[in-house]
Amino acid sequence: MTTRRDRIVVGLAGGFAVLMPLLLLTGRVGPSTSPEAPRPIPTPLSESPSPLLAAAFERPLFAAPAPAEDAALPADAPALIGIVGRLGEDAVALVRTADGATRALKVGESVDGWQLASLAIDAAFFTRGAQRVRVPLPVG
Repeated sequence: MTTRRDRIVVGLAGGFAVLMPLLLLTGRVGPSTSPEAPRPIPTPLSESPSPLLAAAFERPLFAAPAPAEDAALPADAPALIGIVGRLGEDAVALVRTADGATRALKVGESVDGWQLASLAIDAAFFTRGAQRVRVPLPVG
C-alpha cells in the first residue's frame, strides 16, 4: 500500500520528467537567450604545409603504371593466355608455345627454354639463364 508521501514523490518526479524536456526544447532554460556572436576563425600558423605533408600531397594516389619492360619482350617468350587457380596455392599459367599448342604450367616448370618463376594477378614471370621477363595477360 502506498502512502501519501510516496504519491507526492512520484507525482513530482513525473512532473519533472515531463516539464524538463519541454523547457530544454523551447530554449527558455540557460544563462542567456540572446544569440552568441560568431567566434573569429583562427589564423593558420603558416601559409604553406610542412615539406613532409607537401610531399604526401604531390605523390600519386595510385601506383604508377608498370614499367615499359612489357614492350621489350623477346620474340621467343611464351605467350600468356591466362592464369587459373589461387595465387600462392594451386595457380597455373596457360601459355601458348612456339608451335601453337597450349600448356598449363606450374611454377618451376619450363616451356621452350623459359622457366615459370612466379605468377602475379595480371602477369607471369619467366626466366632463362640470367634473363627475367614479365609477360602480361592479354588485354580484352
